[in-house]
Amino acid sequence: MDVPEDLRYTADHEWIRVDGGRGRIGLSAFAQDQLGDIVFVELPKVGAAVTAGSAFGVVESVKSMSDLYAPVSGTVVAINQSLADHPEQVNQDPYGRGWMIEVEMSQPKELDALMSSEAYAQSIQSAGH
Repeated sequence: MDVPEDLRYTADHEWIRVDGGRGRIGLSAFAQDQLGDIVFVELPKVGAAVTAGSAFGVVESVKSMSDLYAPVSGTVVAINQSLADHPEQVNQDPYGRGWMIEVEMSQPKELDALMSSEAYAQSIQSAGH
C-alpha cells in the first residue's frame, strides 16, 4: 500500500501535506481502495472554517458514502475544483491530482497528534488490511 513518508495521517484515513502554514488534505490510497470507485465529492467553500476531527465534506463511491474529517483546524484557502467533474482522480492519484482542500492552519500544533507514515502503515496492517 502506498503511504508517502512526507505526509501525516489521521485514523480516519485522511492525509495532510504541510507547506509553511498551509496544509493540503486528501484521502489515503488505502481509503479510496476500500471505498471503490469514487463517483462524487462534496467539499466546503473557500473561506469556510474547518475543525480538527470534524467533518468537512463527503465522498460517495459505488459502495458507500463517507464523511471526510479535517486533520487540522483552519480556514479553507483552496479546493480542488476538478473533482466536481472528475471525482475519479481520488482513485487514480490520491496523493496528487486527487487532493481535496488546502487549509491555512490556525493551530499547527495539531499536527503533533497525527500519525507518521510508519505509524499509519502499521495501523492499516494491524487492522488486518
